[in-house]
Amino acid sequence: MKGHFFHREELQNILDNVLNKTLGEIDEKHVFDKTQTNPKITGIAGDVIEQSVLGFPADNLQRPDLNVDGVDTELKTTGIRLSKKDEKRYEAKEPMSITAVSPNQIVLEQFPTSKFWHKLQHMLLVYYHYSSAKTVTAAEYADFYIRGYEFHEFNEDDQSILQNDWELVRDFIVEIQSKYDMPESQYYRISSELRDKLAYIDTAPKWPNPPRFRLKRQVVTDIVQKHFGNKLEQLPEHYSGYKDIDDKCHSITVQDAGKTVGELIEQYGIVVKDMNKLSKSVNESVIVKMFGGQSKKLNQIELFQRFGIVGKSITVTVEGKRTEDTKLFVIDFDEWTDRNISFEESAAYDFFANHQLLCMIFEEPSKEAPLCNNKFLGFKRFIFREEFIQSEVRKIWEEVRNLIWEGKLEEAVSLNKKGVPVINPKTGTLKTRLNFPKSKENLVFVRGGGTDASVKTEKVNGIKMYKQFVWIKGSCIVAELDKLPLL
Repeated sequence: MKGHFFHREELQNILDNVLNKTLGEIDEKHVFDKTQTNPKITGIAGDVIEQSVLGFPADNLQRPDLNVDGVDTELKTTGIRLSKKDEKRYEAKEPMSITAVSPNQIVLEQFPTSKFWHKLQHMLLVYYHYSSAKTVTAAEYADFYIRGYEFHEFNEDDQSILQNDWELVRDFIVEIQSKYDMPESQYYRISSELRDKLAYIDTAPKWPNPPRFRLKRQVVTDIVQKHFGNKLEQLPEHYSGYKDIDDKCHSITVQDAGKTVGELIEQYGIVVKDMNKLSKSVNESVIVKMFGGQSKKLNQIELFQRFGIVGKSITVTVEGKRTEDTKLFVIDFDEWTDRNISFEESAAYDFFANHQLLCMIFEEPSKEAPLCNNKFLGFKRFIFREEFIQSEVRKIWEEVRNLIWEGKLEEAVSLNKKGVPVINPKTGTLKTRLNFPKSKENLVFVRGGGTDASVKTEKVNGIKMYKQFVWIKGSCIVAELDKLPLL
């Protein structure tokens, strides 16, 4: 059965006419009326586009929605929001659901003719701006503006990555079905055991709830940013999955292990002002150069953004001990304290579950030695285990929420060992501390930071503060990395 027929030019004219209008303004079929009796209804934005803009009823069939000049085309209406890191850039609000993971069907399929690829091969993406920091009711979607649309097709490199991911899921299910008389008892493993292998997709929710294939949020973000003109650097080599990245890391290690940071800087032509006063950020520039890139940061490389890879340089002592804690990401307090968001829907869970740390390991000869003397040992790729996320990350996520919700967040003057108030040397102001979860009691903790001690840009419960970041204890990272071989 074919989808609803349109000419491409006809669709463009229709969608051009609704750009920069709100979903409420374009709702000619009064789709929002149903929110009066069902305030938590999902998919209301897509319903408005389908019914009020394109004029056809929604359905749940496993086939693309549209037929555009004879080409089956999947319609996806997806939310975008302005990035907290760069408020000039849009990012995806959430992962993009594609189609059901049907164990009894997928084992009989090949990728080119699979329902999964049939849904992804040709897509019409309509973007609306989810302009609220908090979760809103379905009725409030009426205030969100349509900001863009595109006919999207994945290039050959992306197609090979998607095929590799899909085949990993299919082959895993085939293996389960061949080994167990009751394979349903093992399907829960699909989401957890493949998480460190799937580059572009994941599966959610967990079995026994019917899981669906999803494009990861970072993949959708890259598609969105390309559409709105924010393009990232392309690396010269092709990578179809994490194994290819691991292989590249191995070849780099064979070539460069044992060299100092100073030697690597000279080898890769990185310009620095003073070799004896290097910033730690130079290590990330070295990683990019090793992969053939020109940018200064890994998040400026498309491959690493799409694969959810966060680059971190980890320095250990000669004895293999930790030297410092690792900063991960800034806290968005509006999102963290949203009562309508569950932990699994949170930005904190998304970071730990869908990102991996590509750790560049260095060894310092002594505490006094300059950074340029640190020796490169190799790479390790680290994924956060679900048990760790559910225990350590959930714990601080809930603690921060409760401190703010219950009005127990406090600011106190910092005292030295003698009980004397500490003064910030640069500003002459009193140094204060907040009672957020600290590293003393937690493996994952909260710590503030900023370039100017006198500028506090955040305000929570009336308390002015620096931006607050989620950190992970250095000893924890090193202990976990000790379990992994060098790539």
